[in-house]
Amino acid sequence: MPKFTLEDKLVVAISSRALFDFEEENRVFETGDLAQYEALQRSRLETPAKPGVAFGLIRKLLALNAQEQRVEVVILSRSDPISGLRAFHSCREHGLAIERGVFTRGRSPFAYLKPLRASLFLSANPDDVRDALAAGFPAARVLPETLGAASRYADEIRIAFDGDAVLFSDEAERIFQSDGLTAFVDHETGKRGSPLPGGPLKPLLAALNKLQRIADDHDDQPMHIRTALVTARSAPAHERAIRTLMAWDIDIDEAMFLGGLDKGEFLREFEPDFFFDDQIRHCESARGISPAGHVLSGIANAS
Repeated sequence: MPKFTLEDKLVVAISSRALFDFEEENRVFETGDLAQYEALQRSRLETPAKPGVAFGLIRKLLALNAQEQRVEVVILSRSDPISGLRAFHSCREHGLAIERGVFTRGRSPFAYLKPLRASLFLSANPDDVRDALAAGFPAARVLPETLGAASRYADEIRIAFDGDAVLFSDEAERIFQSDGLTAFVDHETGKRGSPLPGGPLKPLLAALNKLQRIADDHDDQPMHIRTALVTARSAPAHERAIRTLMAWDIDIDEAMFLGGLDKGEFLREFEPDFFFDDQIRHCESARGISPAGHVLSGIANAS
């Protein structure tokens, strides 16, 4: 068998609860009675789980492998290995080409992100997400209650990102929090020619941008990528954000500088398959509109 490598792939590590609707099972898991949880999963080994909050995103990402495998999805779960049988069975029943998984039976699985070379970790467990972000891996806590309607864009992967503390560092956000809007605008205007440091999800956007360019060069590619920056910034603070992306040589398809407007209605029009934000209130504004991931980083999540 030829040696398989993850070096040139976008690797998404995802918990079974983020991929499938295991909320009922999780309520048993959260009681601390692992024996009861495992017995419940064993009783349902042949029952496919329903799609979870990140299912649509994962299905579309895997469609990028039509000509050549460029995306690898790995289940990374606190579940026990036997419960993992149900996760893989559910993948087969739903037509998801997922072949690899790590199951840690109640222990944190985040340490395995390093050998997996993960480009993204999605989990419903906030502690695992914080550990992953602290170790330098792009990660977000999925909100199971934010399942959105099916997208009209069957041939596009649509992903929306907040800016500060997500794509960019929280450098400017810290000034806003401590000194207010005027100081923030003055700071960003004065530094408009200096690229912002990268935030926790910059590596993910860079990897998506690389895949986007490959897909756009192939007319027969059945799936393409479209990205959006959805930020509370407004003019003139918008300039530093755009110039930062230019300095990184990263293209973004849409940019929304909302100046404090609620993001929900704009997400409804863009219809992302996933939306990433560091502030829980913005993730909650996506409830029923878009699947959302809370990026537990930056000053907004310091506590």
